[in-house]
Amino acid sequence: MHPGFSVIFLTTLIGAGQGLFLGLYAAEIAALLRVAAPEPGSGFFVWGSALALLFTGLGAVASLFHLGHPERAWRALAMWRTSWLSREGIALPAFMAAVFAYGLGHYLGWRSTPAIGAVAVVLCVTLFVCTGMIYACIKFLQEWASPLTVANYGVLGCASGFTLVTAFAAFTADSLVPAYAVAAMALTVLGLATRSASLVRNSRLKPKSSLQSATGIHHPRIKQTSQGFMGGSYNTREFFHGRSRALLRSVKWGFLVLAFALPLLLLGVGWRSGSTLALCLAFAVQYTGLIAERWFFFAQSNHPQNLYYQAIS
Repeated sequence: MHPGFSVIFLTTLIGAGQGLFLGLYAAEIAALLRVAAPEPGSGFFVWGSALALLFTGLGAVASLFHLGHPERAWRALAMWRTSWLSREGIALPAFMAAVFAYGLGHYLGWRSTPAIGAVAVVLCVTLFVCTGMIYACIKFLQEWASPLTVANYGVLGCASGFTLVTAFAAFTADSLVPAYAVAAMALTVLGLATRSASLVRNSRLKPKSSLQSATGIHHPRIKQTSQGFMGGSYNTREFFHGRSRALLRSVKWGFLVLAFALPLLLLGVGWRSGSTLALCLAFAVQYTGLIAERWFFFAQSNHPQNLYYQAIS
């Protein structure tokens, strides 16, 4: 498939925002249960909520660039009964509204912030599921049609979000940095495990279609020499990326290093040495790696129509 950068930025930005909020709420609940350091000041939650809204808001803006007619975006919400995309379009603003209420509650000193946060957590998980199911429900794209797709969207979003909240805590609540760093490292390792599992699974897939079934010509030997017209078409632009296998391999190993190996190293260094710079670099490097990972996620999927258009693709 052709990777659309608007969707890449949408999914990585909102994932980081969702994970960041979960980190904020985890700190509040841990303090209430007295299993961690005393609860940080209200400013930590207010500014943290604002940062989560910034990331999710930027993701929502990025999604508009993927639409042919952004002014008609509201119509997509009408298909919520059958479309995971519509459900995502409803869950995202609902989650953002809950995060806004959560931050506002801390700013005004409300005692109901744990309850508001619980609602936001439910919406956060719902948003993760909706985003992942947009792709996992497409059965004819074998690389996507797996529970690992939903798992990866959730785990990688949480990993980047907890890495971000670790860097954020270094500026606003340094007593939380050790716990956040350990959680971010654990989620990054879990993300490496789930993403590696999907890579292994996808490497073993075999096409369910053939050139014969794609063209309807049932002959044992078929060789396509022309697509039938001189240039490309919507099919060849949108359902194939046009990149070499060598580039795909390079991107794969690149995101494995940038999204997992280097962030683990930088988180460890930042945690042990107290280096705020290392923690900030951990998020910057990991987010760059997740952009590459999401590009690979789209590029690796092989649309069955490419059997028919193989002379171009």
